[in-house]
Amino acid sequence: MSNDPKVVIIMPAYNTAHVLAKTYADIPKAGISELILIDDGSSDGTAGAARKLGITVVSHGKNRGYGAAQKTGYRAALERGADIVVMVHSDHQYDPTLTPKFIEPIASGAADLVTGSRILEGGALEGGMPLWKYVPNRFLTWLENVSFGTKLTDYHNGFRSYSRKVLEAVPFERFSDKFDFDTDIILQAAMRRFRIAEVAHQTRYRDENSQMPFGKAVRYGLKILGTIARFKLHQAGLVRYDLFETGKK
Repeated sequence: MSNDPKVVIIMPAYNTAHVLAKTYADIPKAGISELILIDDGSSDGTAGAARKLGITVVSHGKNRGYGAAQKTGYRAALERGADIVVMVHSDHQYDPTLTPKFIEPIASGAADLVTGSRILEGGALEGGMPLWKYVPNRFLTWLENVSFGTKLTDYHNGFRSYSRKVLEAVPFERFSDKFDFDTDIILQAAMRRFRIAEVAHQTRYRDENSQMPFGKAVRYGLKILGTIARFKLHQAGLVRYDLFETGKK
């Protein structure tokens, strides 16, 4: 990678106009070429709030889902020539001041993909993570590590950064349009032996942040279990899935 990589931040957004300015203010701007907000069908003026801040906006006509917003964002970043793409949630749940820590491992050549971890240094529960989220997180992360051959501490973290070569190698357009997109992309990166680093951080569980309700969390967990089951069936040669063939996109 060049000594001066082009860094683009993408910000998936759904009804975050009330907190967007705070998120934007906390992002260190040095070395950032462009910020792109993907407005996923918001009804509260999120797109307008972003434009007032000078953020590039790409809008979905209707709400398509967290994974779909990521797809649009990565596509836009790659089209603009990004070498590194950082995903910062627009709702201020993850600490935007830590963005440089997600850039440095890729820029220095130490990693191809960086993901946050609420577990790495402990304190997830003390930081406000509900027990009903913490327990499934620990179980699913363990199961994903065993199934996919990884050693991550927090599979279900939305603070991420990717090198261009990762985004060009994985078939992200074929991944889920929902929250399990995050597992899909880690799995595909692991299949291709990309180097994955983690950055420890706390997560803010406050009223101003977007929260996944219990019912949606259950569906999310079941989708991840389905992905694991399909991958293991494919790995065992019992059922073939094109998505798990690394030579196909």
